[in-house]
Amino acid sequence: MAGRKRHSASLTPLELQIMQVLWRKGAGDVQHVQKNLPSGTDLAYTTVQTMLTVLQRKGKVRRKLKGRAYEYRPVLSEEKAVRHAVRDLIERLFGGSSEDLVMSLVKNRQVNPARIVDLTRKILAQEVNDQHE
Repeated sequence: MAGRKRHSASLTPLELQIMQVLWRKGAGDVQHVQKNLPSGTDLAYTTVQTMLTVLQRKGKVRRKLKGRAYEYRPVLSEEKAVRHAVRDLIERLFGGSSEDLVMSLVKNRQVNPARIVDLTRKILAQEVNDQHE
């Protein structure tokens, strides 16, 4: 349908900063979110309020009237947002190949081969744990 946006787990950079406050500091009102944004992020109260309203309309947060102010609580989990962002990155930049992503990380010295070996051990241990649960 033209003009209609799909609800997805993707977040803009500013939405992500606001969600990170809710994930890490817990539910709160606009002032709580504004106060807990990373240092150097000087946003007006009304900007934070607008962004929370956008997130609420997108279904990423739920709000409930507490006294005279809305309290915002995340609906979208951090894990789901990360999973979606990584999947989107792999699709858009690496044609769906997670192997190409890993090789790019190694090639650009973002992670070294020894770390890959360590991570492989952890992955195998996790798979063993998952099979025993």
